[in-house]
Amino acid sequence: MPHPYSNRFRTLTALMLLAAAPAVAQSGPRPAFDEGYIDFLFSPTRPGASSPSGPTAHHRENADRSTRQRINYRSNEAAGTILIDTAARRLYLIEANGFAQSYQVGVGKEGYGWHGTERISAKREWPDWRPPADMLARRPDLPRHMVGGPDNPLGARALYLGDTLYRIHGSNEPETVGTAASSGCFRMTNTDVIDLYQRVGVGAKVRVF
Repeated sequence: MPHPYSNRFRTLTALMLLAAAPAVAQSGPRPAFDEGYIDFLFSPTRPGASSPSGPTAHHRENADRSTRQRINYRSNEAAGTILIDTAARRLYLIEANGFAQSYQVGVGKEGYGWHGTERISAKREWPDWRPPADMLARRPDLPRHMVGGPDNPLGARALYLGDTLYRIHGSNEPETVGTAASSGCFRMTNTDVIDLYQRVGVGAKVRVF
């Protein structure tokens, strides 16, 4: 029998637990329990776990990371204005006296980016997600509605831009923050979007360039 603290013992224990679990009726194909699920069972990010290692820990670490910096930033815009530089993939919240809070953002992939000026029309914590019609046309496999939560593509917070379908929001794919991967929205890490959410209000100006 392997030593009770060895990786082999832990993996065997996980497989035994899965084999003993009661069957659950499903409408679709039964998902495979792969190595990622085994890693989750023994993830050090679970309560009582010790060392931060493994795929699940890496994902959550990225999800919670902050990219915020307070920088010198000269602008003619009023304090409280949000500027998004799509080329630099940075969002700037203008402050008084030549400073700004700077955050990394994900932007629209090729063919989906946009420039313009809007106002924040609404704010939501852990928002629900309803894919727009054009996205469903491209991806009919997507759900028509997803309740807010850690697995929701909009992440922890969303700031809605005018009457458009665009938002500044968190993400359940933190590795895409800083890349051009969205359908036009601006993705932030959950830590960053929570910080921004607390600093701005409905009506704030957002200029994208």
